[in-house]
This record gives sequence, structure tokens and C-alpha cells, in this order.
Amino acid sequence: MKDDLKIIEATEKKQKPDQTKLGFGKYFTDHMFIMEYIEGQGWINPRIQPYGPLMLDPAAAVLHYGQEVFEGLKAYYNKDGNITLFRPDANFKRMNRSLERMGMPKIDVDFALRALKELVKVEADWVPTGPGTSLYIRPTVIATEAFLGVHAAKKYMFYIILSPVGAYYSQGLKPIGLYVEDSFARAAKGGTGGAKTSGNYASSLLAAVKAEEKGYNSVLWLDSVEKKYVEEAGTMNVFFKIAGTVITPPLAGTILPGITRDSVIQLLRKNGHTIEERQISIDEISQAYANGTLEEAFVTGTAAVISSIGVLDGADKKIELATDGMGEVAKELYDELTGIQYGTVKDELGWIEKVV
Repeated sequence: MKDDLKIIEATEKKQKPDQTKLGFGKYFTDHMFIMEYIEGQGWINPRIQPYGPLMLDPAAAVLHYGQEVFEGLKAYYNKDGNITLFRPDANFKRMNRSLERMGMPKIDVDFALRALKELVKVEADWVPTGPGTSLYIRPTVIATEAFLGVHAAKKYMFYIILSPVGAYYSQGLKPIGLYVEDSFARAAKGGTGGAKTSGNYASSLLAAVKAEEKGYNSVLWLDSVEKKYVEEAGTMNVFFKIAGTVITPPLAGTILPGITRDSVIQLLRKNGHTIEERQISIDEISQAYANGTLEEAFVTGTAAVISSIGVLDGADKKIELATDGMGEVAKELYDELTGIQYGTVKDELGWIEKVV
């Protein structure tokens, strides 16, 4: 890092939103973190500055060739009045794996974490205190070099923006509905499915529109080859409890290695549950439902944390689970995980990092 972190205060501050009407990703704070990369110089000019539009050339590589990586994590006010982060190092390490896959320069994890903490300190008044609220954090790296030609860029921008948020789904903790997508494919082996890059989400949007038109919250993706094995659900990883065993698809390069997924697996093992990371077909799930051994299903992700699945609907099969409250295991995990995040449950695994 050529320069130390500078802080440029905003001269005009926004009015903060009503904490009971936050929604998700609608409001943004007064400041952002930003720095640039130039090949041969590395990352330079790190600063916290007023939130505002980015200056991009119309030929910027991100606009034409999709070199972009992002992350998502949260800051919380805990019961003692401290602001904390949940496993932020894991997010920045995953960002570096995504950057490597996309042919982009890695960031210094320790410096990124320091910059993030300083940004959250500057925006401490924006961290909401209402039940179930948090400050969503979006680190992003984009290619900014202006050129038309298919090769990795030589200039990049890394920035972090913040957004006070409430529940991801409008129905709160009520079970969600998923449409089983058996036509489109989200990712294939050898592709970018394991990276958190915008192209993965762009390719999923048409299926998401179809799911929404059918009245469902999101899509359950199947593998791209046989359209048989479950992979992930929209922006979330997925779990099924069958005959007492919790099963989740393995990390084989086609699904995102979720931080919440990893946290849930660790909690399941700590609490004595049997957990298997293996392929599971939609037919196996359907058969378990038919014979009464499908006990519950749920999804995990930073935005929604944990949501039970109430309905799985495919072209030739429909599975209806709980429609009111969360499943037993999902509720256990949700209570423990959010308890750790908000400081009401002891952090035995060292996941919480204090900001201020």
C-alpha cells in the first residue's frame, strides 16, 4: 500500500430512514471507501470519501467484459452497545478467491479489514438498533481500464458501500417458496459458479422473473448437465433434513461457498446433528417427501440469514412443507447464529470482531 488511509468528511449529511421501514438495499450512508489499482503500482490512494457516483469511461472493461467481484457482510449493534462484524476475514478471503478466478488483482485482507472498520466507525450513526436490523456491507472490485479487447484489465477500483437494512424477505421469518428450475443453468463445472461475480447473478435473473410470476420467492437451481442434482437457491445455499440427517450439496466449483453455509455446518456439528455434504437429487427429495422422511428444508445466506422452505415447485412435482413458522432445526440455527451476531449468545467459535 503506497499511501495510508485518508478520511474526507462529507459536508452534507442525509436524513436517516425510519428503522421500521428499511427493507433491504434501499438506503445508503454518507461515506464510502475507495482505492484504485494500476498495474506496476499496485493498490493506491485508499480513502474514505463522501458517497457519490463513480466516474467511469464508457469503454471501462467492467461494462463490456464483466470483470467484477463483490461481497456481502453485516455490522451489528450488540446488546452491550458495541458495533461488531461477523467473520469479516472470511468474506475478504473469499473475495480474493473470486478475484483470482476472474483474473483480477487480489486485495490485502488485513488492510481491507482495517479500512472497513474505519468506514463503519465514521458511519456509526447509520448502524440501526431495531430488532432484526443491521448495516449491510458491500465490498466491490471492478475493472476500470478503458479498452475494447478481450483480455484482463490493467486498472481496477475497489470500493465499499454501506446500507442499513431490515429483513431480506417481506414476509420476515415465514417459510419461502422456491421454483425448481429445470431449463436454465446457473453454472457449470469449470465456470465461475464458485466466484461471487456479477455474471452469475445476471444469468439467473430470467429464471427469477419466471419464479416471481408463479408466486415464488426464488429459484432452486439444478446441475447444468443432468438437470437432476440440487445446487443452490438463488442467492442462498440450501439444506434438507431427511430421516434425521441434514444434507447440503458439496462445494464442487458450481455453487458459492457461503460464509453462512459454513457457519451453519459448524453449528450443526457442534450441536450434535448429523450433517452430510453430498449430491442430492430432486428425485431423492421428492421420494423422501412421499415416504414422510423429509422433515424440513431451509436456505442460508448473509442477507436472509436462514429461511425455512415452505414450498418446492417443479414442472412435474410439488413439495409442500411448513407454511407458518420455521422448521425445528432452522429455528435452532437461526436463534443461535443471530444470537452470536447480536451478542445475546456466547461466541464460542471466535466469529465476532469488534469495531467500536
